[in-house]
Amino acid sequence: MNRITQFSMILLAVVVLSSCNRQVTRINPDQQVDLSGRWNDTDSKLVAEEMIQDVTGRPWHNNFKIENDRKPVVIVGYVQNKSTEHIESETFIKDIEREFINSGFVRVVSNSVFREKLREERAEQGEFASPETQAKWGKELGADFMMFGVITAVTDSYKKEKVVNYKVNLELVDIETNEKVWLGDKEIKKYIKN
Repeated sequence: MNRITQFSMILLAVVVLSSCNRQVTRINPDQQVDLSGRWNDTDSKLVAEEMIQDVTGRPWHNNFKIENDRKPVVIVGYVQNKSTEHIESETFIKDIEREFINSGFVRVVSNSVFREKLREERAEQGEFASPETQAKWGKELGADFMMFGVITAVTDSYKKEKVVNYKVNLELVDIETNEKVWLGDKEIKKYIKN
């Protein structure tokens, strides 16, 4: 090998090795980190917590308990992402469900996708599990209310500055009567400077 080729290979190796300096540090999952300015896990958790505090503190809840002498049963339905960003609405739905359950004010049942999986499992148990351990049919808990909503974002930018305003609108609807018993919204505004 000639000296020019050897030098080129050494230089290439130095460049490749110096570009591999990625460093990963473990951080507390509760720590707020916002690298891009886009919707993130912190936004999802904050909105879920505030929305559930609002919905469980409104009159519909006490009215239902007085009329029915039990906790209401809620299903968290579809939350549509109408922003231009990729927002994983399933993560937000899980945050809402967790906050609902942890509040102790309502009972939460699975959405239609998970109910189908549970029904498949129940059917398989009917065929393969011993009779004393089989889950029984006709014991599902019916929902009284369904929550659904939309996530939107409005962006205003000029040169290297940008403001993004996220808005989450949620509704709680009585499944039997179609009455909207609660409407809630939460906004998060972010100022981003490059």
